[in-house]
Amino acid sequence: MTLYDIVRPVFFKLPPEVAHSCGKNILKVGCSSEIIRERIRSYYQLNHPSLKMKCLESEFPNPIGIAAGFDKNGEITKSLIDLGFGFSEIGTVTPDAQEGESKPRLFRLPEDEGMINRLAFNGEGANRVRDRMESMGNVAAPISVNIGKMNQSGPEDAIKDYVKVFETLYEFPDYFVINVSCPNTPEVYDESSPERLSEVFGALQEKNKHNKPIAVKVGPDYDSKEKLANLSKAIEVAEDHDIKAIVATNTTTDHSQLKSKHGQEWGGVSGRPLEQKATDTVECIYGLTDLPVIGVGGVDSAESAYKKIRHGASLVQIYTGFVYKGPSLARQITTGLVELLERDGHASIEEVVGIDCKEL
Repeated sequence: MTLYDIVRPVFFKLPPEVAHSCGKNILKVGCSSEIIRERIRSYYQLNHPSLKMKCLESEFPNPIGIAAGFDKNGEITKSLIDLGFGFSEIGTVTPDAQEGESKPRLFRLPEDEGMINRLAFNGEGANRVRDRMESMGNVAAPISVNIGKMNQSGPEDAIKDYVKVFETLYEFPDYFVINVSCPNTPEVYDESSPERLSEVFGALQEKNKHNKPIAVKVGPDYDSKEKLANLSKAIEVAEDHDIKAIVATNTTTDHSQLKSKHGQEWGGVSGRPLEQKATDTVECIYGLTDLPVIGVGGVDSAESAYKKIRHGASLVQIYTGFVYKGPSLARQITTGLVELLERDGHASIEEVVGIDCKEL
């Protein structure tokens, strides 16, 4: 039993957003003192050669990262790396501050070990994030920025939104992630159509003066031949525009198997209910492209991370698992991955990427 197992019932009595703010404040305190940070790193970080991963023109100390949404405004990036994560994704960042949907808009699903969110890109805006990233200094692991549009922006304004965030933050992250698949923002138009993606990617690459890697985040809900065909076309468009990776996946709109009290609240579902869908999407994408895949959805253990990697993910991200398992999760997963690699006779995590994928 960890300390978090003891205090989690107290956190879970608070509204989810309040609990998240409390957790962030605790991490900020930890980051305020170098002595405390050193102790945190010595306890949580595992630097093992078998876990290093080269991807997106960077070297990752391990393949376990924190997903977009957890550190929306770049407030606790260094603290998350201190906890043993091999990379962190800030955002989704929009050009200007916006409130998102009205509260309540984040719901725990304890019986399902999941969450529903309809936050809709709430955040402090690109300039505030820039200020934090300027003062952040060197970070001991790759950092990305997930960029999105203002909720009410139409097609033309949306491209300007993406470009503004891209240019405002360009010098800071190791790579960018374009978020065109969020299910809980207003559906002004279809952001993820191949035609639309081509316009967005083209506009960003025109401004990409140093060829910084760009990834695109896709959704998990490909339950028809038509949707699968659109995914294949989207990947072709990504390849044509020199996109460097696919992030799979965003949250799902499928609430059909949820058992928890708030299971029918509208919004995107994350955590355990998303795990299989996300893994299936990772495997599908791995079979369609040579681009690396970043797997997201339902990862909360070494075994679930290992499964994602063996089905095609070069890197894996966590959000909801952190909420349920606490700050020691990255250490638990990285330690477990080393044990799993040794058990299966592999010298490196890179050796097992896609090893369980079926041929298409």
